[in-house]
Amino acid sequence: MTGHDPQAIEIDTTKPHPARMYDWFLGGKDNYPVDEEMARQLLALDARGRDMARVNRAFMHRATRWLAENGVRQFLDIGTGIPTEPNLHQIAQRTAPDARIVYCDNDPIVLAHAAALLRSTPQGATEYIQADARKPEAILEAAGGVLDFDKPVALSLLALLHFLDDEDGAAELVDRLVERLAPGSYLVLSHTTGDFDPEGAAQASAMYRARGMTLRLRSHAEITTFFDGLELVEPGVSLSADWHPELGEVIEVPGDEPIPGYAGVARKA
Repeated sequence: MTGHDPQAIEIDTTKPHPARMYDWFLGGKDNYPVDEEMARQLLALDARGRDMARVNRAFMHRATRWLAENGVRQFLDIGTGIPTEPNLHQIAQRTAPDARIVYCDNDPIVLAHAAALLRSTPQGATEYIQADARKPEAILEAAGGVLDFDKPVALSLLALLHFLDDEDGAAELVDRLVERLAPGSYLVLSHTTGDFDPEGAAQASAMYRARGMTLRLRSHAEITTFFDGLELVEPGVSLSADWHPELGEVIEVPGDEPIPGYAGVARKA
């Protein structure tokens, strides 16, 4: 993957992309005016957009640390986004230098920065797959070159499924990926919700729809169904900020309102 010429990668700068908007919320530079414009419009609906991104990122760090400390040595991260240090592989390999990580995303700008995702420890491995999350067979086939699916894998779907509607097969995607995992594997999931501000959520979804994109903000109950058949790790499907805060990187957010996102980790028996 490191042989790609970033200059040769075609990036559509005429419409916003979730990975680049997420990068802007996190203070990154790998985004375009069209991404910033929409991100600022989302901030007008909820001024805590940056906090949402940071809280989600912190959950990823804590969940990855927990998984590595509990013996997981393989990770498949779908919907990776633009590299922001520390990346998932850096968190995992601090605890387990032999961890093997496969990243996957469909935005060409992530491919342009893939080298940052490939700086593995000598004992471990990292790889990047350029693929659409809606094509799980292609992802699983490519990931099989690095990961041994006969052994446990942590499947991370972080801030991804709210970009897939039910009609796009969000539940089927999760089922197909989890089906391929060995016993002892884990599903790691975070998802924005409209539970706390239905009106604002409807406005945000309309804003995405007007730009040809999907934003499907699910309820706590709907998000919990993605874990059907799996054993949820305590505290179950919780607010992202409330998932094992003792593992560190708790983001202080002003005000009393919760950041509207749920997260969970569950084990396949």
